[in-house]
Amino acid sequence: QLQLVESGGGLVQPGGSLRLSCAASRFTLNHYAIGWFRQAPGKEREGVSCLGLSPGTTNYADSVKGRFIISRDNDKRTVYLRMNSLKPEDTAVYYCAAMWDPSPEICTGVILEGRFDYWGQGIQVTVSS
Repeated sequence: QLQLVESGGGLVQPGGSLRLSCAASRFTLNHYAIGWFRQAPGKEREGVSCLGLSPGTTNYADSVKGRFIISRDNDKRTVYLRMNSLKPEDTAVYYCAAMWDPSPEICTGVILEGRFDYWGQGIQVTVSS
């Protein structure tokens, strides 16, 4: 079974940057779509970004568009979320998720957690001065 482990979180000042990593154990990610989600205190988990199998298939929530970049390195079995110009409202626990052999529409529209089968344990990101 695919296992995902997030890393790279922590405390950063507003306007700063972080790069989250999502590493897969035992399996490559070549045939998986990847989603990043986040959950702030008292709020529901929301989709942040999605990376499909076809080159260039990416999607971002409006709240992070232009600031976050999702990418993958299949050789390293790792997916990244580069987060720039961070704001206090980006504070949340961030999760990566994966779906094997996904439909082409997995990254279209609102990024829905129900489309993904495998989840990491989450990692805290705090944006504060």
